[in-house]
Amino acid sequence: MLRAIDLCKSYQNDEGQSIRVLQNCSLDVEEGQIIAIMGSSGSGKSTLLHLLGGIDTPDSGTIHWSDTNITAISSKRVDALRNQWMGFIFQFHHLLADFTILDNVSLPLLIGGMTEKEARDQSRELLTELGLEHRLSHLPKQCSGGEQQRAAIARAFIHRPNLILADEPTGNLDETTSNEVLHVLLTRARETKTTCVMVTHDVDIANQCDKIYELQEGVLR
Repeated sequence: MLRAIDLCKSYQNDEGQSIRVLQNCSLDVEEGQIIAIMGSSGSGKSTLLHLLGGIDTPDSGTIHWSDTNITAISSKRVDALRNQWMGFIFQFHHLLADFTILDNVSLPLLIGGMTEKEARDQSRELLTELGLEHRLSHLPKQCSGGEQQRAAIARAFIHRPNLILADEPTGNLDETTSNEVLHVLLTRARETKTTCVMVTHDVDIANQCDKIYELQEGVLR
C-alpha cells in the first residue's frame, strides 16, 4: 500500500548550513494496517509524513503509493493522485471558518465532481455516524475542539481514501476528548479497512496501532 525506501531530507538554516532531518528512512505499510510513527518534538515526524503524502519531496530515496513511484512522476500527477487516494488529519482541524460543518465535509466530494445533493447526503450520513448530526449547520467556531476534530476525521474519510495520514490528530485536545477522538479515528479506519499512518509522541496512542516505528535523530527504526 505504502513503501518508502532510503528517504533523505535536509534543510538550510538561517546561516545557510545544511541540516539533515531524515537519513535513509524506510518503511513498509500493508493494506489495512494502522501504523504509528513516534518521536520527540523536532525529530522530523511531520517532515516524514509530508514526504509520504507527496506534499514535499525527498532529497533522495523513493516513495511508492501502491504500484506508483511518486518520486518519478510530475507534481501535477502527484496532486491528482493525492486527491483521489489520500485523506489528511492534522493536529489543528484546518476546517474552513466560514463554511458549516456539513459544507466542510462535502467539499472533497464536490471537488471530485459529485453533485451537491449527493455530496451533502453522503456527508450528512457520515457526520451522523460520528455523532455530529446536531452540528451540521454550525460553523467550526460554534463547535467544541473534539467536535471540530471529528468533523476533520469525517472530511478525511468522506471520499473513501486508500490511505489516511494523521499528524498528532489528538495533540491539541484534553485527555478525555483525545481518547474519544482517537476511538472514532481508529474505529472508522478498522471498519472501513483504511490504511492509516499516524504521527504521535504518545506511547498510549501508539500502542493501539498495529505497528510502531520510532524516529530518532533522523533515523527510522
